[in-house]
Amino acid sequence: MKGISFYFTILYCSIVLMFNLGCSEAKLASEPVSLRVSENFTSPLGFYDSKPTFSWNLPTSNNGLQQTAYQIVAGSDPDLLPEKADFWNSEKVTSSQSAWIKYSGTALGSRQRVYWQVRYWDQEGQPSEWSKTESFELGLLDNSDWSAKWIGLPTAEEEVTGEYGDMVHRPQYLRKDFDIPSDVTQARLYITAKGVFDVHLNAKDISDDVMPPGWTPYDERIETITYDVTDLLSQGPNTIGVELAPGWHSGRLGWQKSNWSETPSPKVLCQLEMIHSDGSKSLLITDHSWKATTDGPIRRASIYDGELYDARKELEGWTSNGYEDSDWSKVLVEDIDPLVDLQPKRHHTVKPKIHLEAKKVEMTDGEAVFDLEQNMVGVSRLQVPMKKGDTLKVRFSEMLSPDGTFYTDNYRSALSTDYYIADKTGVIDWMPKFTFHGFRYVALSGYDLGKTPTEDWVTGVVQYSDFDQNGSFSSSHEKLNQLQSNIQWGLRGNFFDVPTDCPQRDERLGWTGDAQVFGPTSLFNAEVYSFWASWLQSVRESQYKNGGIPFVVPDVLQNNKVSSGWGDACTIIPWELYRYTGDRAILEDNYEMMKKWVHHHKESTTDLISHMNSFADWLQPFPETGNTRGDTSPKLIGTAFFGYSAKLTALTAEVLGREREAKEYWDLYNAVATAFDQQFFNADGEVTGVEPTQTAYLLALAFDLIPDNKRAKAGEHLVAKINEADNHLRTGFLGTPLLAKVLDQLGHPELMYTLLFKETYPSWFYSINQGATTIWERWNSYSKTDGFNPQRMNSLNHYAYGAIGQWMYERIAGIAPIEAGYKKIRIAPFPHEPLTTAKASVNTTYGEVKSSWQIEGNLFVLKTTVPQNTTASIELPTTSMETVMVNDEPVKNNYTVRGTGKGKTLSFEVEPGTYHIKCQLDR
Repeated sequence: MKGISFYFTILYCSIVLMFNLGCSEAKLASEPVSLRVSENFTSPLGFYDSKPTFSWNLPTSNNGLQQTAYQIVAGSDPDLLPEKADFWNSEKVTSSQSAWIKYSGTALGSRQRVYWQVRYWDQEGQPSEWSKTESFELGLLDNSDWSAKWIGLPTAEEEVTGEYGDMVHRPQYLRKDFDIPSDVTQARLYITAKGVFDVHLNAKDISDDVMPPGWTPYDERIETITYDVTDLLSQGPNTIGVELAPGWHSGRLGWQKSNWSETPSPKVLCQLEMIHSDGSKSLLITDHSWKATTDGPIRRASIYDGELYDARKELEGWTSNGYEDSDWSKVLVEDIDPLVDLQPKRHHTVKPKIHLEAKKVEMTDGEAVFDLEQNMVGVSRLQVPMKKGDTLKVRFSEMLSPDGTFYTDNYRSALSTDYYIADKTGVIDWMPKFTFHGFRYVALSGYDLGKTPTEDWVTGVVQYSDFDQNGSFSSSHEKLNQLQSNIQWGLRGNFFDVPTDCPQRDERLGWTGDAQVFGPTSLFNAEVYSFWASWLQSVRESQYKNGGIPFVVPDVLQNNKVSSGWGDACTIIPWELYRYTGDRAILEDNYEMMKKWVHHHKESTTDLISHMNSFADWLQPFPETGNTRGDTSPKLIGTAFFGYSAKLTALTAEVLGREREAKEYWDLYNAVATAFDQQFFNADGEVTGVEPTQTAYLLALAFDLIPDNKRAKAGEHLVAKINEADNHLRTGFLGTPLLAKVLDQLGHPELMYTLLFKETYPSWFYSINQGATTIWERWNSYSKTDGFNPQRMNSLNHYAYGAIGQWMYERIAGIAPIEAGYKKIRIAPFPHEPLTTAKASVNTTYGEVKSSWQIEGNLFVLKTTVPQNTTASIELPTTSMETVMVNDEPVKNNYTVRGTGKGKTLSFEVEPGTYHIKCQLDR
C-alpha cells in the first residue's frame, strides 16, 4: 500500500507540475507583430533580396515593454516551424534590436519560398509566444533563370504627325494560345518589358498595376515582376495576351527631340511556370511562336502627349482561346543581353490609389470643363455619351486662366491630350492605360451635343507608387493644414515609380536636387523607404566613371554634366534614410558611391574651393542678377556641399566600422571647412567676397563649416538678412530646407514661425492664398492680380518647397529621432502663436509615435505615445518643474533644464507608454 501511495503521490505532483508549467506557458508575453523583411515588405511575392533582413514590432498591450533577446527561425514548411527550421535558426540572441536583423542561414535562390517566425524575451527575461508565420517568395534573381526570349514587332518606322501629335512607336498586341495537360496547383508569371505592358490570361486582367515594370537605367538593369496566376488557369486551352507600349523605354523623354527620336522598338519578355496536381512542371515562354499586331484600338500612347483609342479597332476576344489571328504577324525574337541585369522589382508598382469626383462642370468655348478641385496626377475615367464615329477630345490643365480658359503654357511641348473614337452610339466607359497627366481640370469636346454634361462624366483616377501613408499632421490653423495637404499631394503626384520634378510638362524626370531636399519630409508622410532604396540603386548605376552624379536619374540627358547640391543626393539621401530607419544596409549599399562622389567633388576644386557647375539656389525669389540660379555664389555652394558630403561619408564610415576611412573623411571635411571659412567669411562671421545671401549663411551654419566662435555672429547676420526682407525668406531650392533647422539651432524657432505664417510673397501661404492645392515650382507661379508667371518653366506640382514639412513634424508637433531609426525619440513640440493645437503621428521602425498638444489658458497640455522597445526624451516649453504633471503625477527627479532665455525647456526621460502631461507655459 505504501508503494501505491508513493506512486499516486508522485503522479499527483507530476500533474501539478505539468499544470503549473502549462499555466506558466500560458503567461508568456504576447507575440511579436508587424513582421517585415528588408525595406518593410510584408509577405512579398517575386522578392528581390536573397539576403534579407527581418524586422518586427513588440505588441502594444503592455506599456514599458523592452526586448532583451530574440530568436528567428526560417524554413521551407510552415507546419514544422518553429521546431524544424531547415533554413535558419538564429538561436537566442541577446539584443534589444528588433529591426534589420540579417539573414544568416542557408543560401537562398530563385523561386524559393521562405517561412519565418520570431519571438523575443522581455526585460524580465521571459520569452514571448512565437509570432504568426510570415513568408516571402523570391523571384528570378539571375538572367540564367530565364528561358524566354524578348519578342515584339518593329514599330520604329511607324511615325506619324498631325492633329494627334508625334508618335514614334505604335502600341502592340501580342498573344499565344496554349494547352495545359492537367490541373495547376501553382503558377507564376514572370514578366517584364522594354516599354510598359498590360497582361491578360483567359480574358482577365492579371493586375491593376499601372505602366509596369517601371523606369530604370535600361542599359544596366530592367525590373521584372512576378504574378500569382494560379486561379486564372485551368486544364485544357488557355490564352495569354500582352498589350505593349513605348513608356519610358522607347517613348519620348525630355524636351530635346534628340533624346528620343531614334529609340528601339518595345519588346516583352515573359515566362509562365506551372506546377501540376501530379507534381509535374510545365513552361510557357515568349518565343517565335507568338503572334502580334499593331492594328489594335490603342493607336498612340505617349507619356507626354497622351493616348489615342479607336474603339472601331477593338479586337473582340483576342485574349481568349480560339481567336482568329491568322493575319497577325510573326514576332521578332531577341536573346537576353548578358550585360543588362534582369532583377525583380524592388519597390511597389504604380497603382490607382484614389478616385476624385468632379465637383463642377461649366461650358467654355464649346468645351465642357470639369473641375476636380484638386491638382492630381493620373488619368481621367470617362463615362460620356457619344455618337458613333465621333472623336472625343480630352484636354488637361492644372489651372484656369482668369477668363476661364485653359492654362497650358506650362506643359510646354507636352500635348497632354487624349482621344477616343466611338464605335457606336451610347455612353462610353474608358480610361487610358499607357499615359498619365498632371491636372485639376478636364475639358471635353466631341461628345453627344444632345446631352447636357454632368459631373459624373469625369472621375480623376489618382495614380502613384503603391505606398501607404506613414504619418499625419494637423493643427488649429486652416492654412497650415492646407499646406500639409499640398505637401501630401505633391508627394503623390511626383512619386510615379521614380521621384520626378513635375508630372505635367515635357520633363517628369528624376532630378536629383529636388529629391535630396524633399527626402526627409517624404519619410514622415509616406512609407517610401523601398521607393528611395530602389531609386538609389538607379543612382549607383548611373554614376559616371569619374564619380559624377547626373542631374537626372535615370540619366536620359546623357550629357556627362553634374551639379553641386544635385549630385549630393547620393550622400544626403542614404544618410537621411539611415537616420530615420536605422537600417545600416542602406549605407552599406551606397558607401562606395558616396566615396566616388566626394572624390569627384575634390577633383572639381582648386585649394579645396569648388569650381563645379551648380544650378545653385535655384529659383531664389527677387534675385539681384535676375538669374534663375539666384544670387548665392556657386563656388560657395559647391564648397559647402563638398564639405557636407565629406562629413556624411565620414559618419557613414563610422557606422560601418571603417575607422581608418572615417578618419580620412573627417580630415577632409575639416580641411574643406577651414578653406570655406577662410574664403567666404571674415572674423566677424560675415560673408565676404561674394553676395551675403540668406542661403550663404544657412549653408555655413547647417553644414558646420565655420568655427564655433563665429556661429553666433553668423547667426546674427542671417537674422539681420531676414529682417531686411521684412521677415520673408529669400531662398531657393537649396536654401529653403535649411531655414527651419538653422533658426531652431540658433534659438530662434519663433522667427521660423513668423516666416512660415507669412501671407505675402514669397511664402508658403502666398500660393495657398492664390488657390494652390499642391506645392508650386516657383514662389510666384500665379497671382490673382498678375496672373501666371511668364516663365514656361512653371510647374504647379513640384515638391521641393514642401521640405518645410519636416519641421512641421519635428518641431511644431515635436517628433524626431535622437538615435537612428527612432530607437530613442525626441518629443519636443514648440508651441507658438498663432497655433493653439497641433498633432502628428509617425510610424517608425519600432511602432507608432504620437504627439498632440494644445494650449488651455496658460497651461500646455501634451499627450504622447512612445512605442515599445524604445525610450524618449520629452522636452516641455517650461522651466517650472513644480507645475509639471505626468499622468496626474508630479515629476520629482530625473529632469534637466536646457537652453537659454525664452528657449529654455525642461527635459526628462520616459519608457514606452502613453503620457498625458500638463505644465505651466513659460512663453
